[in-house]
Amino acid sequence: MELEAIPGVGAKTAASLRELDDPVATVESGDVAAIARAPGVNEARAARIARGAIRRRHGDDGRVLATDRARELYREAIDLLRERTVTDYAAKRLETFYPSASASRIAEAQSFAADAADRDPDPAVRKALADCAPLSDPPTVRVRDRCLATADAETLARAEAEVPELSVETVEDARDVSELGRSYASVIVLDESFAGLDVEGDVSVRPDALEAPAETVPERLLAFFAENRDRLEAAAAVHEAAAAAGDPVSGGGPPVALDRLRDALSRLDDDGTIAGDAELDRLTAAVDDLDAAVSTAASVADDRLREAIRERDVTIEGTDFLSLVEQGARVDSLLDRELADEYDAAVDAAREHLADALRLEPEEAELAEPVFGGAPSFPVDHDESAISRLRTELSAARDRRAAKLKADLASDLGDLRQPVEELVRDALELDVELAVARFARDFDCTLPEVVEPAGDDGGEAPPAGFRIEGGRSPLLDVDFPDVEPVDYGVSGATLLSGVNSGGKTSTLDLVALVVVLAQMGMPVPAESATVERFEEIHYYAKSQGTLDAGAFEATLRDFGDLVDGADGRLVLVDELESITEPGASAKIIAGILEALDDQDATAVFVSHLAREIRAAADFEVAVDGIEAAGLVDGELRVNRSPKKGHLARSTPELIVEKLADDRGGEFYGDLLEKF
Repeated sequence: MELEAIPGVGAKTAASLRELDDPVATVESGDVAAIARAPGVNEARAARIARGAIRRRHGDDGRVLATDRARELYREAIDLLRERTVTDYAAKRLETFYPSASASRIAEAQSFAADAADRDPDPAVRKALADCAPLSDPPTVRVRDRCLATADAETLARAEAEVPELSVETVEDARDVSELGRSYASVIVLDESFAGLDVEGDVSVRPDALEAPAETVPERLLAFFAENRDRLEAAAAVHEAAAAAGDPVSGGGPPVALDRLRDALSRLDDDGTIAGDAELDRLTAAVDDLDAAVSTAASVADDRLREAIRERDVTIEGTDFLSLVEQGARVDSLLDRELADEYDAAVDAAREHLADALRLEPEEAELAEPVFGGAPSFPVDHDESAISRLRTELSAARDRRAAKLKADLASDLGDLRQPVEELVRDALELDVELAVARFARDFDCTLPEVVEPAGDDGGEAPPAGFRIEGGRSPLLDVDFPDVEPVDYGVSGATLLSGVNSGGKTSTLDLVALVVVLAQMGMPVPAESATVERFEEIHYYAKSQGTLDAGAFEATLRDFGDLVDGADGRLVLVDELESITEPGASAKIIAGILEALDDQDATAVFVSHLAREIRAAADFEVAVDGIEAAGLVDGELRVNRSPKKGHLARSTPELIVEKLADDRGGEFYGDLLEKF
């Protein structure tokens, strides 16, 4: 699949996506977090890309949501799902579910939703999810004690691109390599032509070094795990909590042994360095503390000499004194002659203190001996060149130890890289599933049956339309348990009549919500539902007042476009008569219904002009009614489920009827007969 073929992906975005390890597979997976790791692509953008890839995969080029109100209902449905997520990832991932006209996409989404609805949204699992987040790529780590070397320009360019952590040096011969060996702790030569090279220093010839980045630059892998330590621990906790709740994230268990992962992470510090190795800690401390330890050791020697001088009298014969002065001797020379043993003891004490303070091994202690022990002096002097040699040896030992430990740990972590991606992705996807499960439980949902549009099998059957039993809208401004269930089904063009405030608009909202959720592949808030797979959903909300001539003309144009080839469409219209005078509205609505009937569309028009529209139409218009049982204490008592083939009485008629019953009289009786 060409990335530019995905809806909404241009050349610039495609270039960013190609920075991913496997861009096509990543995009097709729908993994929003993985897509968002492309440069310049945030999670919201990643969700749109994933949605575009899904459309492309299913040949789903249409746009089901054809009007503003239909799109509003979709946003409200998504918000109901998003409110039940814990992670930002899940909230974005839900954006990849959209009302589709593709049978394969709906079936795919329904399969996901069916599995998700069986999940148990255990509070402990949701608590564990709170710390879960997608993995992130750490900043590039610069490694300054190691370099790559090559004589080939092409290899040089490739190495610089693939291993930005290391310097890449150009060499021509063994002398150049030898020079690098003196400048870097280790050198990796990429050219096979240098095989058998024998130079001083840690120099290796590895033509395959670029194919084994974990060995060449283990710091990259270690930095990744250090950067994502908390995310990995959180994902592991999610898997453990789910297993403890009896609803494991995946049937086969976590993709990585959690004990092994935690053991590896325990050997890694937050900055990507090795942790928990006593020998490396000793060598690191020895290098860091060398100068301070030398200074303290010198003080120990000085104190020993000072005490020795205090405790004994030093006597020098006059002739000896003159002889020493004539020879230009310093006072230290006198000490050498008179306190030689004490000086040697002081130097030994300094050496012993230095070895103990730095916890030097015997061979290292031998290297430390020349630091003290030169010509007698007071205060006791130390040899800077000896200190430098000791520092070099300790640093080299430290670096060798660190390099070995890094390589060993990178080797252990190398085969965990892909599994931990799955570990985190599975935990985040669990949040998506649990959001669907909570949605289904909170609103007593069921998975609807989505049937093929009329004529798709070559027959001439009437449109399937929709049928909802026990539907309750979660969009109403009342507590969901208090919502009255509604049974309603429509096939073909239908008028919906009913009293004011009887629930006609909320019935349209329920129908639209159920159809939108069904074509998203999601559960719907009903006891059962059957929905035709509509190509488009047109929902026109109630107009606010009569339109002027220009707006009225624009509205008619919209409906002219609507009825032009309206096969497979669902049309929901709320009181279109409010756009102009009632007499003209009835004729216009009758004409629209005639065109929709000719196209075998499914339509529900809410109207108070049912009689007038039916009289103006040239076909038998179906009329359903939300019937009011009457007025009780000034309030309507309504059966919210529309009654098929029934023209519901209006509120004025009910009021007149009540007055005729309560007060009697010819006036009210005559008024009632006019209805």
